[in-house]
Amino acid sequence: MQFIVSESFDRIRLDNFVARQLPLIGRNQAKKLCEQGKVTINRQKAEATDKVTSGDTVDIEEIDQPTIAQIDLPVIFEDDDCVVIDKLPGVLSHSKGRYNPEPTVASWLQMRTKEFSSGRDGIVHRLDRATSGVMICAKNKEAYTWLQKQFSLRKVKKTYIALINGEINPSEAIIDMPIERNPKAPATFRVGANGKPATTRYKTIRVSQNYSLLELSPTTGRTHQLRVHLKKLNHPVVGDTLYGGEKADRLYLHAQKLELQLPSNRHSSFVSLVPAEFYKQLRVKA
Repeated sequence: MQFIVSESFDRIRLDNFVARQLPLIGRNQAKKLCEQGKVTINRQKAEATDKVTSGDTVDIEEIDQPTIAQIDLPVIFEDDDCVVIDKLPGVLSHSKGRYNPEPTVASWLQMRTKEFSSGRDGIVHRLDRATSGVMICAKNKEAYTWLQKQFSLRKVKKTYIALINGEINPSEAIIDMPIERNPKAPATFRVGANGKPATTRYKTIRVSQNYSLLELSPTTGRTHQLRVHLKKLNHPVVGDTLYGGEKADRLYLHAQKLELQLPSNRHSSFVSLVPAEFYKQLRVKA
């Protein structure tokens, strides 16, 4: 395989360039290919750390790449800069490992735009695998920078719907508890004095005999924030067995609404209907 280095890749490391041309193998494997002498620059042996220059010819020995199946994700809105999807539960936002043929939002996005071709490109924010709902992705680098800034400056208003056991008291409040990684279970998080600030506003919108439906509005974006905060209040999300929730057919957490300023300067609000199973589960009798 032969590639000509374009201006957009001028002066980047060779292993990075290879990874971008072969997005399914990842940077670690790209580095190994260089170390094995399977990559040359202008027909000269090259190291993974060498920089490529615009106009260079990079040759890569033929290798078998895993194929990623195509998936169809519902599109709520799309323009030249971004696409807003209704993410399905069970779909990863982006791959966590290399040589992973599982389709993700990132792989779906890369099939729609020529500007992004690897890893987490275009993924401005993410939803947990088990969480469904509104998610916005960038279609070019300028839009990615713009949208990322909106999130980092906390100008994005996010609204989630969660189903919990029992009735929470008070019915409406602000949870202001710092969140840190749990050293006893590194894949999880917990409320802790040494954690990062995390704030969530919640409001009860419907109550049944066994469950409550909550509207959640996080003002910070910590990993697992809503799930950790609700666990701390002894009302974990239904289906969230990682944080003590009762077993269910899915995680009952849904990103219902996303409100922000688009790169076009248009202030927009995007909504995903709450899945029918939330209301069905709400009415389940003991």
